[in-house]
Amino acid sequence: MNKALPLFLLLSACSNAEPVHTVSDFMADQTLLAETIVICRENPGQLSQTPNCKNAEHADWKSRLERMNQALGG
Repeated sequence: MNKALPLFLLLSACSNAEPVHTVSDFMADQTLLAETIVICRENPGQLSQTPNCKNAEHADWKSRLERMNQALGG
């Protein structure tokens, strides 16, 4: 039997344990956003393509644009 298969199943089971937060979730909870960004940027090779990291990065970008727009009087 392929030894990679049990490892894949174990990792799949672990990754499903964490709830996926939407961009809106992160926009509404800046603490959650900041904590997630730190974790994702600490290990981008492994985490950058996960749903939470993608959503957090997008929410971070969106928040920055909103702050810039407000600073410019928009």
